[in-house]
Amino acid sequence: MARAQDFRGVEFGKPLTFENNREGFVLFESWFRKIATEQGFKDVIVGMEPTGNYWLNLAHFLKEEQVKYGVVNPLHVKKSKELDDNSPTKNDIKDAKVIAQLVKDGRYAVPSLPQGVYAELREAMKIREHLTTDLCVVQAREHNWLDRYFPEFLTVFKDWECKSSIQMLSLNLLPHELVSVPDETLLQHLREAAKRGLGLGRIQSLKVAAGCSVGIRQGSELAKMELKLLLTQ
Repeated sequence: MARAQDFRGVEFGKPLTFENNREGFVLFESWFRKIATEQGFKDVIVGMEPTGNYWLNLAHFLKEEQVKYGVVNPLHVKKSKELDDNSPTKNDIKDAKVIAQLVKDGRYAVPSLPQGVYAELREAMKIREHLTTDLCVVQAREHNWLDRYFPEFLTVFKDWECKSSIQMLSLNLLPHELVSVPDETLLQHLREAAKRGLGLGRIQSLKVAAGCSVGIRQGSELAKMELKLLLTQ
């Protein structure tokens, strides 16, 4: 409750627990508005700790209802708890009290909730970040696969992510299987993806590398399944 006075000794009733849904938010709003009316307050500020993503739904709801809100730094909450009773023990009731005190003292920030095209841009940035992270993970796993099962592959194809390299890997063949495939069959398969810069010389070099490969042969069926999944990703 945002009014410049000391709240110690004021009884606001029992703590309220509510769900992260509209019904819960409506219950919460009716609860604090009832208290505000009973205590004669004109303004209300809802304070919260921005842990996880649960606070976002409530913040958007409060914005729609034109209710003031603010977030407090989790580190400040932790330090304030220790100052109050010399104990960092965490529980919901104690945290709520500390957060309310920080808000009353003006130690909070009002987060920016993007609207319209800015909200779209923020989501686009999140998607791009997630895709980039996922891609890096898959790239590392693919490189790890080559190191285990066909380490000589990169002596022929310098970049395993190029079209011709991926086309060759899509055959899902381990080195000892690759050497038995006719040169013309491999060349025809490669040229389905890239027609320039590929000839029998590249195919023969790959088969020579495969013939003397130190790649692991055990667990070959599941190794090929792993390769197929990685290329799909």
